[in-house]
Amino acid sequence: MTESRAMKNLDYLAAKHAQELVQCPDMENTVTKALGVLQDNGVYACFLYLLAKESDKGLKTAQQMIGLLQESQLTASEETQEKAEDILHYVNAYISSARLKKLLLIKDLLELMLIYSRYHAKTIEPIKNMEVSV
Repeated sequence: MTESRAMKNLDYLAAKHAQELVQCPDMENTVTKALGVLQDNGVYACFLYLLAKESDKGLKTAQQMIGLLQESQLTASEETQEKAEDILHYVNAYISSARLKKLLLIKDLLELMLIYSRYHAKTIEPIKNMEVSV
């Protein structure tokens, strides 16, 4: 089996991108809200929310979500989207237009990444506090 056709470990990729996302300070609130929108309203609504309501943190989260989908080969690999309009165009062209089974897999994978991000963000503060007191 060639590398491009090899199965990807989606759990590992979700965890990897979750850890990268929370390297930015104070991401827990943004991630929690994005997770709620994703679960209640779907993938496109989640991207709209992030880009409309969460400014720089939302842009970073949307870029990390797209990066996860590209690395998992669920969407086309293109260069990183820098502007909100480009991200929304990408989501429309490669995510929202996917067949239902693939769209549900994408939603589940993004949800997993955001859940991991939330838990990871919650562990960062206690670890930083322990380092300070030592």
